[in-house]
Formats: sequence, structure tokens, C-alpha cells
Amino acid sequence: MKVFPAIDLREGNVVRLLKGDYNKMTVYGENPLEVAQEFEDAGAEYLHVVDLDGAIDGSQPNFAAVRDIIEGTGLKVEIGGGIRNEDIIVDYAQIGALRVIIGTMAIKDPEFTARMVKKHGKNVAVGVDINNGFVAIKGWTEVTDKTVDDMCQELIDIGDRTIICTDISRDGAMEGTNIELYKQLVDEYGDYVDIIASGGISTMEDLEKLAEIGVDGVIIGRALYNGALDLGEVLSNFAD
Repeated sequence: MKVFPAIDLREGNVVRLLKGDYNKMTVYGENPLEVAQEFEDAGAEYLHVVDLDGAIDGSQPNFAAVRDIIEGTGLKVEIGGGIRNEDIIVDYAQIGALRVIIGTMAIKDPEFTARMVKKHGKNVAVGVDINNGFVAIKGWTEVTDKTVDDMCQELIDIGDRTIICTDISRDGAMEGTNIELYKQLVDEYGDYVDIIASGGISTMEDLEKLAEIGVDGVIIGRALYNGALDLGEVLSNFAD
């Protein structure tokens, strides 16, 4: 199981939101590169980064911070937030990102998403953010009428290889992750696409259950910042 410690960027800072609410934000650091280096020193191989500013309006104000992380570490970095056109995908590929994560555009422009998946293959993943069973977009500020099942099937049909699914209701809340959701996704779609779980992962028991049901990877955020989970221990027990 791949372990992705998470860095969310807001105005250049490392932050965490509570259940996707930009008004409930905690700042954990002012130097994203230092945080990434600490994760690497703990043994991390992968890193999940979200540009929260970009997620709202499609701009890339934190691009330099992402570049610094990629250039300043050996981490395999996936980046999401504001991926609205191919130029951004190419820009991140050129600085060495592992892959970019398309979110809002998967709903707003399915044809664009299909083209990017076909053209860039495994270097593109799709983020499916869920609020009470429905897909949310624009930095989780807008909930659509698209269900998680409809979305997953559409992504499989276009050849997407990785779905990063976040349960917004659990994200940053330290209330445990939605095991039922991820078990359903793995059972129904795991033969066709890798499922990465995100949102609320806060205990070793959460990780044990996710490993048992066969998710390809997990994204861990607030639990690392507040000390509920030790990254070195997590990696020694669960990392591929």
C-alpha cells in the first residue's frame, strides 16, 4: 500500500482544512519544502500536494512551492488543485511531478479529461471528492448531482488508471475514515482502477482496515501534523 503524506498549500503556507471548509483552516508551517524534507527523512517515497488556491479559481499561485519540493527532495510528488488545461499538466510534468490530479474538470469538461487521460496515461489521475455520496468540485465549494458510482464508471470507461477519492465529511476531522465507502469502491472497481483513499485517516486501525480491503494507497494529512500518527511507524507497517 502506497503511503502519501499530504501537504495542502494556501498562500504559500502548509495548512489543513476541516471538512473542506476554507474558513476552518489551521496553518502548520510557512516552509513547504522543509515539511516535505521532514517527510522524506522519515522514509516517505511519495507525497500528495494540493494547491488550495488553485482549486478555487484555476490559477497556480503555489507552483514555485511545488517546484521547490520536487527539486529539493527525491519524493515522487502528485499534485492537484486547479488543473484546468493541458499547459498546466505539461508544466508540472516538466518539473518532474509524478502525476497531476484532475478534479473539477472531470465534471465540467469530461471530453478534456478523456483526452488528457489518453494522451498522458499514468501521469494523470482523477480526484473524486465526495460529499454525502455526491461529487464536489471547485475546492469542495460546489456539490454536483453526480454520484460517486456514476463518476467512477465514467472514469473507468475513458481508461483512467487511478482514482483518488476523498470523503470530505471525514477530511481533517480526526473521526476515522469511511471504510464502507472504500470497500465498496475496491469491490466494484478495484479490478479496473487503483483506488487511493483520503479523508479522516487518523489511527493505525484505519490503516489496517484499508490495507485489508486492498486500496492501492492512502493519503494522510492532519493525523501526521498533530502527532496522532507517526509517519515512520506507518511506513514500516504498511508501505510497499
